Amino acid sequence: MDLGLDGARAVVTGGSRGLGLAIADSLAAEGAWVGLIARGPDGLADAAEKVGRHGRPVVTVVADVSDAGALTAAVDEVAEALGGLDRVVANAGGTVGPGNLRTSSIEDFVDTYALNAGHAAAATKAALPHLERAGGGSVLFVASVNGTKPAPRTAYSAAKAGEIHLAATLALELAPLNIRVNAISPGSIMFEGGTWERFKARDPEVFESFRANEFPFGRLGRPEEIGDVAAFLLSARASWITGANVVVDGAQGRPSARSF
Repeated sequence: MDLGLDGARAVVTGGSRGLGLAIADSLAAEGAWVGLIARGPDGLADAAEKVGRHGRPVVTVVADVSDAGALTAAVDEVAEALGGLDRVVANAGGTVGPGNLRTSSIEDFVDTYALNAGHAAAATKAALPHLERAGGGSVLFVASVNGTKPAPRTAYSAAKAGEIHLAATLALELAPLNIRVNAISPGSIMFEGGTWERFKARDPEVFESFRANEFPFGRLGRPEEIGDVAAFLLSARASWITGANVVVDGAQGRPSARSF
C-alpha cells in the first residue's frame, strides 16, 4: 500500500535514537523528507546516515526541546531546510526524579508533565504556522501504554495520560485547519541503549521473569513495529483518523491475555 508520504516534510523530536529514530526511518522509507531534532549531537550523525539511506533529504538540529524557544527555533530551522512542514512527531519525553509521589518533589512532577504533555503542546504550537501554510497536516504524539491505565512511575503515567487527552482535544481544535492529531502508545520496546536493554544487563533474572509474565508473545516490541504504525497514522491513508490513541503493545500486561 502506498502511504502517500512521498515528498512529505516531517520533523521528529528525540529523533536520534529509539522510537524517534524508528519513526523517522519508516517515514523516509515511504519517501518523506525528515528533520531530526535532539538535545545532543551524539547519535545524530549516525541517525541521519541511517535515515538517509532511503535517498530522501535529512536534516539535523541540536536543541534542548524542553526549552520552548529553542524548540521553536529548531522547528523553524527544519521547516526552512525542507521547504515547509506537514508532519510533526513529538517523541521526546521521560521522567524527572524518582517518579513516585512519596519521594519526588512537586517540582519533579511539574517537570515530568512539562517534558511529556508540555513538550507535545510546545512542538505542535511551534509547527502550527508551518502546518497552516501547508494547508494542513498530521501531528503524532508518542505517548505510552502507561498513560492508558494505572501503572508504576506515577508522574510519568499521569503525564502520558495527559498527553493522550491533549491529542484528543487538539484534534477537535485543529480540525478546521485540516490538521489531524493522534497519539500512539507503545508498550515496552527493546532497542540498543534503551531502558529495557539496560535493565536486562543489570538484572537478567528479573528481566526474564518480567518478559515471561508480561508478554503473551514472549518478547518485547521492536522499534520498527512502532515506526510503521506511526508512518500510517501520519499518512494520507489515515485521513479519517484523528483524536485517536493507538495502543501498540502486543497485549502487554493484559490479565485476559495472561490467563490462558
